[in-house]
Amino acid sequence: MERDEKYFDYVFASFQEALKKKRRQLPSVSLLAMKFNTPFTVLISTLISLRTKDDVTLSASERLFRLADTPHEMVKLSPEEIEKAIYPAGFYKRKALNIISVSKELIERFGGKVPSTQEELLSLPGVGIKTANLTLNLGYGIDAVCVDCHVHQIANRMGWIETKAPEESVDALESLLPRRFWIPLNELLVAYGQNICLPVSPLCSECPLASECPRKGVIHSR
Repeated sequence: MERDEKYFDYVFASFQEALKKKRRQLPSVSLLAMKFNTPFTVLISTLISLRTKDDVTLSASERLFRLADTPHEMVKLSPEEIEKAIYPAGFYKRKALNIISVSKELIERFGGKVPSTQEELLSLPGVGIKTANLTLNLGYGIDAVCVDCHVHQIANRMGWIETKAPEESVDALESLLPRRFWIPLNELLVAYGQNICLPVSPLCSECPLASECPRKGVIHSR
């Protein structure tokens, strides 16, 4: 099947139907975006999520946002208070310092508001392309391709792209996907990667597209 708009409609609908059967939960940052509904909380929860399991991200972010959910409130906290709130998130000590630094720069450079351009977001401490684009997606509803390990792996597994790193996959997927798929891509493929197309030994028996998937890089499946 040609990889055009109809193809991706078909893929997205198939993945969504398979996930309904699993009764899956949305990724943690999506849940937090729905609950707190500000670009700042999206930005901070995405920073917390890096190299951290979803359930830890969810509980850590909620604890922190009960203490502070704006840059002006966040800078009043000590690094130790933030560390305690977000533990056991990966690299929690470094993240606590980044959260304070980001909050200070938002106040000093942007009047306490999270910027709505990729370039400005990337200028903030600890913010990479994934964090910047997810903040644009969930914080502002701005089209941007957000690639984490699941998106990178599934897109390569399916043979859509051939890239070695998530950073390379951003440009490749922007060139491939019609723009209306850019925002839902991350949420869908993260959930699919967590529940069905697992990094190791994916559940191909539960995937409606198993017969069409080249399974690139898959050694064992179930």
